[in-house]
Amino acid sequence: MNIQLEQLKQKQEGERRKRIAEEKHKEWVQKKREEERRERERKLSKEMAEKATRELEKMQLQEKAQVKYKEWLKKKKAEEAEKKKKEKEKEKEREAELQEKKERSEKIFKEWLHNARNKPRPVLNGYGFPRGNSAGLYSYYTYVVT
Repeated sequence: MNIQLEQLKQKQEGERRKRIAEEKHKEWVQKKREEERRERERKLSKEMAEKATRELEKMQLQEKAQVKYKEWLKKKKAEEAEKKKKEKEKEKEREAELQEKKERSEKIFKEWLHNARNKPRPVLNGYGFPRGNSAGLYSYYTYVVT
């Protein structure tokens, strides 16, 4: 009976160890699954953080580009305004020069007109003959003194 009792105790002890081993295995599997879940969550949160960082950088880059574009546009408008201003000034200078030239021309023309009235008028088709008509056909021999 001792042997049977001893075998029964060994059998019970084996079953108890088996149950303990199964419980430890279940605990280990549960811990492993929990760790894997935490690892997935950590990776997911890391990816989300990286994605958010990339989006933020992209937005900052776009804002920076938009600011630069606005500055460039403002500079271009200022250059255009300056260019138009210079063109207007040149046009005014040209108009002033033309007006001055016109006034000088009119002044010179008036002086010429005034001086032209006072000049003696040439005899029309006089050719040195009385009333500008010749009395006959003259040639070189006509003026020969004898």
